[in-house]
Amino acid sequence: MKPFLLLATRAEDVAADGEYAAFCRFGGLTPELLHRVRLEARPMPALDLDDYSGIVVGGGPFNSSDPDDEKSDAQRRVEREMSDLLDEVVDRDFPFLGACYGVGTLGTYAGGVVDRHYGEAVGVVTIELTQEGAVDPLLAGVPPAFAAFVGHKEAMRELPPGAVRLAFSPRAPVQMFRLRQNLYATQFHPELDLAGLTQRVEVYRTYGYFAPDEADTVVTRASARRVTEPMRILRNFVTRYART
Repeated sequence: MKPFLLLATRAEDVAADGEYAAFCRFGGLTPELLHRVRLEARPMPALDLDDYSGIVVGGGPFNSSDPDDEKSDAQRRVEREMSDLLDEVVDRDFPFLGACYGVGTLGTYAGGVVDRHYGEAVGVVTIELTQEGAVDPLLAGVPPAFAAFVGHKEAMRELPPGAVRLAFSPRAPVQMFRLRQNLYATQFHPELDLAGLTQRVEVYRTYGYFAPDEADTVVTRASARRVTEPMRILRNFVTRYART
């Protein structure tokens, strides 16, 4: 089987390694079958898409809707490199799943509107599938409504032209969408369980997602509901697109 590729942007080793381990675990992938490139640390290497089964983009503190003069040099570089890669990915309709930051990358690239109007606090929300989502193969086995972890300052206000909305929440009208047949993005985190959320709350407690002294409260509230269904999306992605 050809490996999948994780494009990551988390600068903190603890969070970056935790994210990688989660994608491996819930995707049913060994480290040999999930290659990782940490884009925040170095430029994107030359990639031959034919070497991979598909691409996954992780989350991180970058916000695509921030004014350009407020972005770091690393973020501007990452955005240029992602745009160049998406030229080929979108043209080939190459299997792509962006988690959280994927909405900002794929959504913005394809002409959608991403801004801070529909941000969600760190915690658990109820995700509901649209009619299109209920029959999408990446959501096979996922119930019509399920709990998922979120935590984002920006979100999609308007879908890209031609995109299909697959899921929404009470606060965010676009929680998942598909472009063409094989390009997906989620606003919620399909790789995140309570242990992963707890780790990220500690890592990002001073990043403006919540008041630093409220970290324990955020975790306590999040633990009140079980989150078990979003991970199916990762396994479905791997099962559907794994290539020899």
